[in-house]
Amino acid sequence: MAARAGLTAERVTVAAAELADEAGLDQVTMSQVARRLGVKDASLYSHVRGLEDLRGRIALLAADEKTLRIAEAMAGRAGRDALVAYANTWREYAHAHPGRYTATQIRIRIDPGLAAAAPGPRRAVELTYGLLRGYGLAEPELTDAVRLLRSTFHGFVALEAAGGFAHERPPEESWVRALDALHTLLENWPASREGDPS
Repeated sequence: MAARAGLTAERVTVAAAELADEAGLDQVTMSQVARRLGVKDASLYSHVRGLEDLRGRIALLAADEKTLRIAEAMAGRAGRDALVAYANTWREYAHAHPGRYTATQIRIRIDPGLAAAAPGPRRAVELTYGLLRGYGLAEPELTDAVRLLRSTFHGFVALEAAGGFAHERPPEESWVRALDALHTLLENWPASREGDPS
């Protein structure tokens, strides 16, 4: 197989991300990516430091992609409409790009310089906190609510991916009801109890 011209860190990352989506993030190796690109393994090290660096780059790529889609879906929306747009886009991205998505949900050591230059993670925080401030939440409840949303969305899509919903009721119907319940909860967020750690 002839080597492809114009190899860059971005091309290596995209190839690895595609492999992750097809085979799973744990199946991404430097050898497999090199084979996909038609180059020798050693050629990749001119563009990425190694497998951990490559996985970090996949995570940043995915964060950028997912956040951009969420921002576009939420544009001009507020309240329940914004929550549903956010959640549906999160779930759609996880379904469409399972390997990339996995990279965003596990602890990976990411080069600080790359992380600082990547807009996705920062924009994700801004979008999430903006959504929740629309419900009138402030710290420390904001952090609690962020954790609730992430736990709900990730838990649901992870169970779906694993075939964990065996009941005859379609998961889509449960998803819609879960978003209704989240909206109701966010509108009626319980006051902090006296003595709670904060």
